[in-house]
Order: sequence, then C-alpha cells, then structure tokens
Amino acid sequence: MEEKELLELLEAVKKGETNVQDAVLKLRQAPFEDMGFARPDTHRGLRQGAAEVIFGQGKTPEQNLMIAEKLLEKGQKSVLITRMSQEAANYFTDNKKKEIEFTYDAYCKIGIAGEQIDPEKGVGKIVIATGGTSDIPVAEEAGKTAEIMGNKVVRLYDVGVAGIHRLLEKHAMDEIMSANVIIAIAGMEGALASVVGGLADCPVIAVPTSVGYGASFGGLSALLSMLNSCASGVSVVNIDNGFGAGYLASMINKK
Repeated sequence: MEEKELLELLEAVKKGETNVQDAVLKLRQAPFEDMGFARPDTHRGLRQGAAEVIFGQGKTPEQNLMIAEKLLEKGQKSVLITRMSQEAANYFTDNKKKEIEFTYDAYCKIGIAGEQIDPEKGVGKIVIATGGTSDIPVAEEAGKTAEIMGNKVVRLYDVGVAGIHRLLEKHAMDEIMSANVIIAIAGMEGALASVVGGLADCPVIAVPTSVGYGASFGGLSALLSMLNSCASGVSVVNIDNGFGAGYLASMINKK
C-alpha cells in the first residue's frame, strides 16, 4: 500500500463507501511477505514514498518473477527490476501472468512489470548529463528509475570535458539552469561532475562509471575525483550506481 491508497481508503471510510471492518482488514495486511528465499517489503511505498525495487543480479529468473508477481499481487502498481539479465527477462516474458505488462531494456538491464513509464505524468525536472556515450547504460538506469517514480527527466548525453563546448551551448545550459537536480555521470577522470557543479544552482549527484583504461581501476579514479570535487553541492554515489542516483534525485525533485 502506498500513501495515496491509504488516503483514498480513509476517505472512503469517511464518506461511508467502505465500512470500518473492511478497512481494518486491509490495514492488517503484513508489512512483508515471507517467501522463504525473499521477504518483499509491501509497505515500503507507504513508509518511504517509493515502492520496493528488485535487484535482479544474483537472483534466479524464477526468483525475479515470483517476487515481482507477489509485489503486484499485494497492490504495488509498478515493479522495477535492476541489473536484470536477458535470460531473466526472457523467462519473465514467457512465464508471467497474461495480464501483467512487462518491458525490458537490454541496454541498461532494466525490467518494468505492471504500470509502465508515462512521460506525461512526470513532475519537476531532473537533468541527466553524461561525459560520453559509453556512460549511457548507467544513465538510462538512473533515468528509468526516476521516470517510473514519477519524475520528468531530460537527457544531455555525450557532453564531457573533452569537448566542453557541447555542455556550454545554449540549449544544454538552459536545461542545466532550470533543473531541480542534476545527475552527472562520467568515467575516465570523472571531471564532468565538478564542471556541472560549478555551473548549476541545484544539487548535483555524481555517478562515477567503470568506463576507462587500466589506470582508472574500474571507476575508482572517477570516484575519487568526484569525492574530491571543489564544487559545492556535489554528492557522490557508488560506481555505476545509476539506480541510487535516480532514486535520490527523485527524493530531491519531489520535495
């Protein structure tokens, strides 16, 4: 149950459309479901404002499907599955209940079960900027996370410091200066976050990626650069953690 549903339930009781006993029965539902191998948090949307998300990596295709179906059964509108393999997506498509809508983006390994992204319902503005094209899979994880949580997302891809004029042109700067929050995603030396942080008047969430040659140490050099940014208002999430950035950006955008 999410906060909106709780308010609707209480309004229904107030108007006499639902009796108290039925409302109590609905509220008695356990805050989680014990499935043996997993305990889906069915009250997370009510408690935190954003529903449970499945981290698909390390789970079997069967587990991903069973958890998603359980969450939908308990009233969750959409289920986001991150780091989902093509194998797991194929299994989901072939074995899901017929009425469940499901889409999968192999580029960013994101699956969405239930209600899909509706760009027309997005609020505010989250701008996602990447240093290069190779950073886009992480950016799309962030973007789809923010969109399924009800945010408007604007993408500025391949605007890194190797060609800084791409970031400084009027259209890109207009988007940056009108954003409520910006996600800056880059590998290599990770300088994009500092540049954006020095331009924007809103919070910047930096995402280091594992893109780069050997001395980048799988994203560690970008991570350290972003942590040591001299630009104020820049926070940093873990390497390749597009989901974490999208989730945090949603929290900031909706305040």
